Amino acid sequence: MNTHFKTYYPYVSPFDPCKPMVKKTYSTPPNLYLGFQPPNLPQFTPMEALRAGTLWKPLYDPWYSPYEKGKKGVPS
Repeated sequence: MNTHFKTYYPYVSPFDPCKPMVKKTYSTPPNLYLGFQPPNLPQFTPMEALRAGTLWKPLYDPWYSPYEKGKKGVPS
């Protein structure tokens, strides 16, 4: 599974008074899948790197709320 979004299905009790959340999603950081840093990784410009929080483009992972529908990379 080389995707940044993982899904799991928690236990739903028949006695729970609230509406259950049947499916939960979470994000994993991209450095988990990189291993050793390969040479000549593409880099942001210095100003872009300050905004992104990293110098290397493959390590950039924007956070999107699971409630924001329609964003790129967010599961529906």
